[in-house]
Order: sequence, then structure tokens, then C-alpha cells
Amino acid sequence: MSKGIIQLCYRKIIDANSTKLWDKYVFEDTHQEFFMQAQLYHQEGKLKTYHEILEKNPQAEKLQFLVSTAAVGYIQQLNGIVPEITNAFGKLCLSFENFRFEIIQSHISDKQQHKIAIYFYSKPLLWIDTIANQLLVSHSTDLQEEHETDLIALQPLLNISSFKATPIPN
Repeated sequence: MSKGIIQLCYRKIIDANSTKLWDKYVFEDTHQEFFMQAQLYHQEGKLKTYHEILEKNPQAEKLQFLVSTAAVGYIQQLNGIVPEITNAFGKLCLSFENFRFEIIQSHISDKQQHKIAIYFYSKPLLWIDTIANQLLVSHSTDLQEEHETDLIALQPLLNISSFKATPIPN
């Protein structure tokens, strides 16, 4: 049996093919924000994609933060629960305390090329064991108490982002 404190990270990708309503709102608003903010970094209007703008003006790295502001309100609507990550009962179960926003690609006038990622970092979890393709975790990291647990399936875009070994009490 393994024991340790872990933090999970889920990378949620949103693009023109996203079908969930929340994703569509985030897609629309972040593309609009990219369109507006990108003008600060390419005033001649010749550069069209995020990568072209970044190549010509390294200061355009700030677009990551500037565009993320359009997603913050939607992320707050999640009430600290990572979307799409469920336990064995199919219930959303993973709390997050931090997130990071990334522009994967974008185009000023071709919205279909807009693609972003939001990285959700969980609160610390007690990793008890791995059973088949599922992590057995507890949301309490106190080794002295009884734990309610969740089984969370390992899946694409879900990663253990940090691990700290804990001594196993006798």
C-alpha cells in the first residue's frame, strides 16, 4: 500500500469543437479578449496569430494573463470543483485551489483556430493506493483520523503534479 500526499492537475482544453455550454462561453469570451488585447502588441495589424505576435514581440507573453481575465468569472462559477473529474459513483469530487491559463493557439480573425487550456491544481490529497486504473484518495491528509475516500480514474489530461512521501504510522 502506498501513502503520500499528492496534488493532481487536470488540463482542460477548450476549442471551437467544445460542446459543453460552460466551455463555449469560455471559448467565446477568451477569444474576444485575445482579439482586443492582441492589438496592443501588433499595432501594424500584419500579425494574425498568437505565435506570430509572440515571435515578433516577446512582451506579448503577457497575453496569457490578459486573456485569462476573461475566464476568471467562469472559473469562479465552478465553486472550487474541477470539471469532468468524477469518482467511482460518477460524482464530481476533486476540489481545486489554483489554476493556470494557457493560450495554445489563437488567431485574431479566425476564431476556429482559438484553443486554450486551463490547468486545475487540486488541493492536497492523501494517496492511499492505486487499484487497477484508479487512485484511492482521501481529501483529508491527517494520518491519525478515519478517512472517507474516493476512487478517481486515471485518464488522459489528469496528472499527479506533486508527491510527498508520508511516514506510515505503526
